[in-house]
Amino acid sequence: MREDIRQETTRQATGAAGTKLVFARPAGRAGFTLIELLIVVVIIGILASIAIPKFGSTKEKAYVAKMKSDLRNMATAQEAYLGDNQVYYGGAVPNPLFSYNPSSGTTVTIVEATAGGWSATTAYVGTLKICAMYYGSAAPVAPATGEGLIVCTP
Repeated sequence: MREDIRQETTRQATGAAGTKLVFARPAGRAGFTLIELLIVVVIIGILASIAIPKFGSTKEKAYVAKMKSDLRNMATAQEAYLGDNQVYYGGAVPNPLFSYNPSSGTTVTIVEATAGGWSATTAYVGTLKICAMYYGSAAPVAPATGEGLIVCTP
């Protein structure tokens, strides 16, 4: 250890009645006080309380992006199916007849499919949000508002 830490430190002050007060730290007792440690713990707790909600909303944004991507991929698969069969696919997803598999954790539901259009929704295990899309003559499914646009619940 350093020599100046091992030495006893002495600080003097003058008391109210003019008496001298001596504050001494015993040799070898360098370190942090309990109050200093508690302040550090409180600061870390405040920082964690700010960071954790931001991380949660970031995860939800990633889930929504995954659901939107799955709807875009399904739209491409629907157009390929229409080219082969002259009608949009309307069964369960996934299915060997339909060359489309959603991402893990994502549930895709085809609400309506005819020769003139289709509508579908997606949901993900980690969020309560739902995304929807419709195309052609299919009836719009909430929350979709425009043909070919993917819209998610707020």
